[in-house]
Amino acid sequence: MSAMPSAYRDIIDPLIEVARGLLEQGESLTPIAFVGNLTAGRTTPVVLQTGSEAEKNLSVAAIRQIAELHEADFVFVLMEAWTLPPDKARQFETILERYGSIGASPYAVDSVSFTLETRHGLWVAQCNLKPKGVSKKRRTFAPPSFQHFTDVRGRFADLLPGKDAAGEPPATLH
Repeated sequence: MSAMPSAYRDIIDPLIEVARGLLEQGESLTPIAFVGNLTAGRTTPVVLQTGSEAEKNLSVAAIRQIAELHEADFVFVLMEAWTLPPDKARQFETILERYGSIGASPYAVDSVSFTLETRHGLWVAQCNLKPKGVSKKRRTFAPPSFQHFTDVRGRFADLLPGKDAAGEPPATLH
């Protein structure tokens, strides 16, 4: 499966538009996760703290706790991020060693990151932020193009409860 099921798009597309609207008004995005259960029709927002490793770990713990409590079947995370242009991506480790972070490097590209985790994999999109008109505060991004991944590792992965011992998702799809 590579196309995101429409049930998820119906939920996340309005959230993406709200994010675009905030950026176009000159606001910054607060990192946030939306933990949801399609069957119950419930989505719970979780504001993420990302200032330190400890805060990130606490945010992940909060997402997992809410996901367990509500028997979540999806987690949608959106946040501003710094990325590297494609010609610098292979130099990631060297850039981190030299500058300490991507954001501190002269190669940093402002972007917004979207991830949707379901029991059937993770859909990810990153969109570069660009100025909206002549404003230095107002920014926008192109419509996200999500890519599907079935094996992802990292702090903000495997947030959903209910995988069996082999890590396999349940057989049903919403």
